[in-house]
Amino acid sequence: MNKSVALSSPRVNPPGLAYHAHTELNESMAAEYSELFSRNLGLVTPHEQDRLKTARVAVAGLGGVGGSHALALARTGIGKFRLADFDTFEPANFNRQAGALVSTTGKRKTDVIRSMILDINPYAEVEVYENGVTQENITSFLAGVDVVMDGLDFYALPVRRLLFAAAEQAGIYVVTSGPIGFTTTLHVFGPGAMTFEQYFDLASCRTESEQLVAFIAGVTPALLQAKQVDPKYLDFGKRSAPSIGTATQMCAGIAASEAIQILLGRRPPLLAPRYLQYDPVRWRFVRKKLWFGNRGPLQRLKRRALLKILDKS
Repeated sequence: MNKSVALSSPRVNPPGLAYHAHTELNESMAAEYSELFSRNLGLVTPHEQDRLKTARVAVAGLGGVGGSHALALARTGIGKFRLADFDTFEPANFNRQAGALVSTTGKRKTDVIRSMILDINPYAEVEVYENGVTQENITSFLAGVDVVMDGLDFYALPVRRLLFAAAEQAGIYVVTSGPIGFTTTLHVFGPGAMTFEQYFDLASCRTESEQLVAFIAGVTPALLQAKQVDPKYLDFGKRSAPSIGTATQMCAGIAASEAIQILLGRRPPLLAPRYLQYDPVRWRFVRKKLWFGNRGPLQRLKRRALLKILDKS
């Protein structure tokens, strides 16, 4: 059974903040919240800041990018979070994962990121799903959510397919941004977009390796990272891949900014099959529409080429 913990639980309350603060100290809380996020004003209006305060964001996965997504959004003043991850922090996470510290080694990622959110905004409501996203809890995880942030591990394709299908059925936007090499990418799936399955064409894949290659090709059609990543360090069998903290931080900025635009309704999202990729090493930026997703002839050639390269390595 998955455990969901809300702010009313002693495990979630920050020191000195009682549960009754939500009902008895509304005026005091509003003033305190306004001070915490006052420097947002001028970039968002007071009315928009109030909207962020009431918004609920679900973050699936708190590893490479998910924890950074959550903290970036916490600093915008998002008032309600739902966090899902089954894992604990370990030394191999230190180079890139928000919350990975000597002091947090061995601790649950959900507990650490929840505490960090509440250290930023002690009035936030934070629920945690300590078993991660599962078939059994996906409905409750998405219930009442305004936008979903995809922070799932690269290799977690079965869970990712479950998450995107359920979110699409519920009419919820999902923002996904990948730290590929030194680059960062952006895709948004949801109302009006090509579906996740149509875009990545995973159903045509015969093996898990083909699915992972299809995912890479769909995330980075421009392949701006091609000369940055040494394929011998990409090991599907060991579930490992190169990743660096500068790229995860860029992902958080881009993905959180897109989520804010969605929540405030300022402009249409960058809906799939549109995508973008930015490479800060060579100062290159690509924003295009991949008309047929991974089903296009050029994408199929890329997928076959990538599979051969990885097989040789």
